[in-house]
Amino acid sequence: MGDLERMEQSIATERIGTPPGRWDKLKRRMWRERYVYMLLLPGVLYYIVYRYIPMGGLVIAFQEFNPFHGSIWKNDWVGLKNFARIFEDAEVVKVIWNTLQLSFLQIFMAFPISIVLAIMLNEARNEAFKRIVQSMVYLPHFLSWVVVVGIFVVFLRGEGLINTFLVGKLGWEPIPFLTDPALFKPVVILQVIWKESGWGTIIFLAALAGVNPSLYEAAVIDGANRWRQLWHVTLPAIRSVIVILFILRLGNVLDTGFEQIFLMLNPFNTESGNVLDTYVYFKGIQQGDVSFATAVGMFKGLVGLVLVVLANRAAKKFGEEGLY
Repeated sequence: MGDLERMEQSIATERIGTPPGRWDKLKRRMWRERYVYMLLLPGVLYYIVYRYIPMGGLVIAFQEFNPFHGSIWKNDWVGLKNFARIFEDAEVVKVIWNTLQLSFLQIFMAFPISIVLAIMLNEARNEAFKRIVQSMVYLPHFLSWVVVVGIFVVFLRGEGLINTFLVGKLGWEPIPFLTDPALFKPVVILQVIWKESGWGTIIFLAALAGVNPSLYEAAVIDGANRWRQLWHVTLPAIRSVIVILFILRLGNVLDTGFEQIFLMLNPFNTESGNVLDTYVYFKGIQQGDVSFATAVGMFKGLVGLVLVVLANRAAKKFGEEGLY
């Protein structure tokens, strides 16, 4: 009976044809939706050409790079020697500490500003006023760091507007905002807040727009004032968005931005302001130690990956969705 059933099944298969496999189904779907995939093509090509292909150059981190060899495959392999130097070099430890300080100051000072600003704009009842303020606060995002740093230099230099007011009106001594190492990090954080906080509110305002108004109505019936509504309705509604953005920010904890820091550095504040991005530039480009600079950059990426994975797992343990 079993042989007869197998024979009938094989005959039916020959008549109907072999059922399509998963690869055949994928090809048919891609052809049916080919115009949608064509829209993805520019973005895919961008990441392949500028993100994935250059990753082949990471092998330099395991070599003693010599540009005169003509090919990266002709360099001498040194294994993990360049990575060991990261933990042996006191300067690298100092640079990592500066980077972590700046990054966590941005997370715990600049990141919440966007949330507060979004909630304040969401509470505004005059739509015209709300749109004008929103446009004004996120307009600095479109300025380059060269322009932003230039504005701050004009205001904070020795003969700038701030010191002119402090000396002329208050009789104070001029404050060296741009040369005092202790003031480097506060000035950088202030720049980040002014430039990026308004732009960050867009995501939180979009999340707030999706809050069901009936939740506020139910809170009012229960006797909740505006502060109670904020604590029990508004913040829980955008909690998942806050967690996701916080996880993404942790992934860039060693990435403080090259352009801003490079423009702010001078011989007086280099010790407190030099971060991993600028250190890689000085080591790799100016001093020609390409292998070590590549190892430092790769180490920075690995730390970010580990932090994202750990933060995502922690978020899921607390009941949040996480990134994946």
